[in-house]
Amino acid sequence: MTAWLSVLVPLLVMFFALGMERVESRLRDATVPQDELDEMLERPRPEEVRAMFKQGTARALELFRLRNRRPGKRKPEAQSKIAS
Repeated sequence: MTAWLSVLVPLLVMFFALGMERVESRLRDATVPQDELDEMLERPRPEEVRAMFKQGTARALELFRLRNRRPGKRKPEAQSKIAS
């Protein structure tokens, strides 16, 4: 009986670890890049803050991305290079 447990327990732990690795890889792909989230939180607009509290981070980031994609609007990096 002890011999079976000494073989079975490590196998169960190994299969559990492999399963958790698959779950973690799916979660890693679905996460938001840290630099994009930091940039949004540095200069939030009222509609982005409202969306974050009412609908979650995904909707707030969507609004942030739309704001940054507007034509004629320069990125902050481009403005700082021009000002220098």
